[in-house]
Amino acid sequence: MRRSDKVIITCAITGGIHTPSMSPYLPITPAQIAAESVAAAEAGAAMIHLHARNPETGKPDQTPERFLEFLPQIKRGTDAIINITTGGGLGMTLDQRLAPALKVAPEVASMNMGSFNFNISAAAEKRTEWRFDWERPYLEASKDLILSNTFTQIERGMRELGALGTRFEFECYDVGQLYNLAHFADRGLVKPPFFVQCIFGIMGGIGPDPENLMHMRATADRLFGNDYYLSVLAAGRHQLPFVTLSALLGGNVRVGLEDSLYAGKGKLATSNAEQVAKIRRILEELSLEIATPADARAMLGTKGRNNVNF
Repeated sequence: MRRSDKVIITCAITGGIHTPSMSPYLPITPAQIAAESVAAAEAGAAMIHLHARNPETGKPDQTPERFLEFLPQIKRGTDAIINITTGGGLGMTLDQRLAPALKVAPEVASMNMGSFNFNISAAAEKRTEWRFDWERPYLEASKDLILSNTFTQIERGMRELGALGTRFEFECYDVGQLYNLAHFADRGLVKPPFFVQCIFGIMGGIGPDPENLMHMRATADRLFGNDYYLSVLAAGRHQLPFVTLSALLGGNVRVGLEDSLYAGKGKLATSNAEQVAKIRRILEELSLEIATPADARAMLGTKGRNNVNF
């Protein structure tokens, strides 16, 4: 993989998995998402990964109009790379998932690299009180959910967003999805350097064992050689150990309330910036330098913040 003297910190602000009852600090409204994004960037995040929510209920909302309620504000407040999800929320169609990124043509968009069972129903078993009626059924329904990312769907996203100059955060939940990415790379649908986000600890994907991270990296090395940057995220309590290991291996890191609601054992994170600041402290104690947005743009070859539609 490509090594850099500087580590890209990505911060995933709110996601489409955690629900409002799980944490009072989960940003829901456009103003909250914008403020959390700017603060995370100020704390050291070079890239901001974004989902949108219904401001009244906190339910995932993938309409372009909802994203446009906070994107211009974030752009005015920070020069961090803005990364738009194409995963959206559970049960959404591909048209719904692609709509915001196709509308705003961001520098970076996420791209899930394969279909798999995405089961987060265990979160519903740990709670008895809910703020909103949609939360428990939403989580429980994931026991019967296949997160659909067929080869046809992936190719459509790559072609349509690639035509806008958008680069990708390739989200790989298991080893086979690295081979899926290699298939599209061999066909020339995507060009290096590839920003490969390896994900650990989601039920249905690869497990949160350090050996699995080493295996994912070794596989990516065989498939992509020097044509990719490794980045890592891990769910819940596995977040900090895994992203730290990624950095020690020469890779990059992702934190944020999408991936974990905590800032330590039993301690809810009060903000995304708290998680960014914590991993930044760890990395700097390890004598690793933090990438600025300009550094990250140079590494990933993005089109620049002025070439987006917001």
